[in-house]
Amino acid sequence: MSRRTRSRIALKRRARAPLFAALGDDTRLSLVAKLCRGKPRSISQLTRGSKLTRQAITKHLRVLESAGVVRSVRSGRESLFEFHPEPIGELKKYLDLVSEQWDQALSRLKSFVER
Repeated sequence: MSRRTRSRIALKRRARAPLFAALGDDTRLSLVAKLCRGKPRSISQLTRGSKLTRQAITKHLRVLESAGVVRSVRSGRESLFEFHPEPIGELKKYLDLVSEQWDQALSRLKSFVER
C-alpha cells in the first residue's frame, strides 16, 4: 500500500472518530432515537420525560450537530432539531468493510489451523 493511500485512509479514520465519540454516549443515542422518528423537535420536546435540564440536552445536541448527525433549523424563536442520516450511513459502510475484513481474516486462520 502506498504512502498516499495510507495517508488517505488515516484521514478518513480521523474524520469518523468524532462521530463514534458523539454516538458513544447513552443520552446522545437516546436523542438520536427520538429524532429518528421523523419530525423535527424542539429542545423542550426532547427534554420532556428526561431528568436532564434543557441546558444539558442542548450541549448533547451541539455535540451531535458538530458530528453531523443532527441539524438545527430556526422556527420562529426556537430551534428545531432534525436527524441527518448520511453520516450514520457512512459509518455503516465502514463497519461493513471492517466486518468483511475480519471475516476474511478468520477464514484464513481457519484454513491455517485445519492444515
